[in-house]
Amino acid sequence: MTRLLAVADSDSYLKWAAGLLDATPEDWVTDLAVVRTPITPSAAQIAAAVSGTRAQREGLPPVLAARQLRRAAERFRPDAVLLACTGPVVDALAAETLAGLRPRPVLASGLPGISVPATEKAWLFRGGCDLFVVHSGREVAEFSEIGARLGGGGTVALARLPYLDLLHREPAAHGAGGVRDRVVFATQAKVPRRREERERILLALADLGRARPDLDVVVKLRARDDERQTHNERHHYERLWTAMEAEGRVPAGAVRFAAGPMHEHLSRAAGFVTVSSTAALEAIAGNVPLLVLSDFGVSAEMINLVFEGSGCLGTLDDLAKADFRVPAEEWCRANYFHDSSASDWTGRVAALVAAARAGTLEPARSLLDGPEHAAARRRARLRLEVPPKVLRYGYRAKRRMRRYLKAF
Repeated sequence: MTRLLAVADSDSYLKWAAGLLDATPEDWVTDLAVVRTPITPSAAQIAAAVSGTRAQREGLPPVLAARQLRRAAERFRPDAVLLACTGPVVDALAAETLAGLRPRPVLASGLPGISVPATEKAWLFRGGCDLFVVHSGREVAEFSEIGARLGGGGTVALARLPYLDLLHREPAAHGAGGVRDRVVFATQAKVPRRREERERILLALADLGRARPDLDVVVKLRARDDERQTHNERHHYERLWTAMEAEGRVPAGAVRFAAGPMHEHLSRAAGFVTVSSTAALEAIAGNVPLLVLSDFGVSAEMINLVFEGSGCLGTLDDLAKADFRVPAEEWCRANYFHDSSASDWTGRVAALVAAARAGTLEPARSLLDGPEHAAARRRARLRLEVPPKVLRYGYRAKRRMRRYLKAF
């Protein structure tokens, strides 16, 4: 029996962690928690992230401060810990918050979505972990090359993205009578960056809503304007739409904004569109025709380079005409839709746990342990130890923060 504790810090990582726990062997004992940081998801985001998973059935995961997380880990005595968090938080948890646990758990981490091209930064922040989990053969090869070149870290393992099969596992979530009357636009916090580019997308969606009144055009939000998410979103789509509607640039009611689980939206979708989102893979898994917009470029910066050769790239003009695409089968096999039997991450965790129990597991070597990285690690620790409301005072409250930290 293996005891696995998963820790998440944001909505996207929580969704990933909950799905991975569902893919573990039946005899594993698992637990899930959210560590409190400035990007802690709201209660509604937590519910949406774990929708359709075991975590939903067993009760929503608690939000714990760093010290509470340490005590919870000491009580649970995990054989392995999945650090499903943003890079700096992974580093701080591995190096400090969870350091010295006995028995010594295997530390695993990874990335919750599309990770092409692989980046050195992602590897460096997770170098203190024994296992790095990614989701395609291409990603395994690219991160393995980075690890061999830079050193540090552990081995790279393959998992199938856990939410790709959720529509098939949850048939009751499908639209009543199999109705497909929705076009879903999945937002991405980081791209496109410019306000006018986002406005162009909203104008195209409004054109589609006018041309096809039979379709419910939905902007699927990762977070409402007052909620936090993994990445900051400078120009929130709902806020932009409100301003454009007030200016008379778009008709009222042409587009609807909604949150909630992506799989529920896709179950009624006749088409799906995004600039860059792992939700595009969910659409493919659900047999929903899609468009990945190329108007703003196809590049690593736009996080859509992986879709080259998929047959799904298109333009805003295609969107306005509801011209959605079906991906090439060859591309699917090479990118994220490998057979589940090829996934080896649980087997690798089990082997590492056996080595830890035998006392032969060497600790992973983080490349961020030197004094030149001490300041960055302290900043990450503040995100874990200082309540978000205190952090929001920013630089103007340094003295107040110093007084607060004396209590630690």
